[in-house]
Amino acid sequence: MDSDDLLPRRVDDPLAALGRQDLDPLSVAELRARIAALEAEIARCRAHAEGAVNHRASAEALFKR
Repeated sequence: MDSDDLLPRRVDDPLAALGRQDLDPLSVAELRARIAALEAEIARCRAHAEGAVNHRASAEALFKR
């Protein structure tokens, strides 16, 4: 378990605010645009996580010589 999991999230956490947002006023086009933006953010997060894993593996390989 990560230590961040033990701490409460900030009150102004943007992800929590996003989850509380009322979707009823949004049109179908706005919902689709929102989904596209969220999918792009997911892809960006995945790429960043993969880069971090690769960077760590490279560093570990370098220092294991």
